[in-house]
Amino acid sequence: MSRSSVNVPSVKKESGSLALEKDQVLAIMERVADWQIANQDQVTHHDLDWTNAALYIGMAELASMSNNTKYERWLLDLGWKYRWQPHYDMYLADDIAVSQMYLDMYRKAGDKRMLDPTTARTEWVVRHPSTGSLLYNGKDRSTLERWSWCDALFMAPPVYAQMYAVTRDRKYLKFMDKECKSTYDFLYDKGEKLFFRDHNFFNKKEANGKKIFWGRGNGWVMGGLVKILKELPPDTRSRKFYQKLLVEMSERIAGLQDPNGYWHASLLDPESYPNPETSGSGFFVYALAYGINRGLLDKDKFMPIVLKGWEALQDAVFPDGKLGWVQPIGRDPRQTTKDMTEVYGVGAFLLAGSEVYRFAE
Repeated sequence: MSRSSVNVPSVKKESGSLALEKDQVLAIMERVADWQIANQDQVTHHDLDWTNAALYIGMAELASMSNNTKYERWLLDLGWKYRWQPHYDMYLADDIAVSQMYLDMYRKAGDKRMLDPTTARTEWVVRHPSTGSLLYNGKDRSTLERWSWCDALFMAPPVYAQMYAVTRDRKYLKFMDKECKSTYDFLYDKGEKLFFRDHNFFNKKEANGKKIFWGRGNGWVMGGLVKILKELPPDTRSRKFYQKLLVEMSERIAGLQDPNGYWHASLLDPESYPNPETSGSGFFVYALAYGINRGLLDKDKFMPIVLKGWEALQDAVFPDGKLGWVQPIGRDPRQTTKDMTEVYGVGAFLLAGSEVYRFAE
């Protein structure tokens, strides 16, 4: 599949640079973020929904890099608007995802009012752990109380890792480790080295007869692993588990990139979903670039994959900063078009840029 065959909007780049000069990486991150902020009033999700939370997580990374304070101010305004409260459901992983941004802001400002609501939520969950089933059923709330779908590994575990980093209270680490490993044992296909989205996909097949492994779903997992690893000290006993899993999945994901630098909505059946998918691709670039930056992945092997992926992500950005080719909300592979965008796709793009920036010159 050529770029022209899917009519990908291109972004002008200096010949041979692949936009890997720091100022160029930051410039396109800011352009994408600026478009999203300018168009945020068109977003229908609740401000504290997981969709927006993923955006804020990426925006917080940009805020830490940019000399322009508007990104941090935008996040602070949102936090104060909601008095730093997570979303309403006590157990649902999606509803605490916004606390990742809250904790980032707390560590900059040191204002306990930013921390206390997340402390109350996480302490309650740790003290009253759910005994719900891992057999995901969207109509049965009791099956959503634990991390029974792979997306949840991005939404909630990093919050507990951050709480451990902030408080050094091991109860957060113990809870996170136990729940992550339960989800890993249940949803991870050790042969394919990929995660099923949830148990409903164990026996389903794509049109080509292969197992269904959702691109963004596995992107959520790898993004979550990066967020966890960033918080755990080197001597943390469980760090080896998360590190090994990230490396193992990275090896697998690297081989599933298409010639144009993208990954697809279905990882094992790209022919059925031939168009690019930028939310999953963004998370994969983020994870692979992090692995290179931390010396976990071989630079000679993985750098070309990251460069190609980052170039592809830039090619999905319209001149005005809109990010295209983002699969809409779902739980399985779906078709994309160049005009499709979503806030979580922007979050993934900003996260990818934040790690690419670190090895740019």
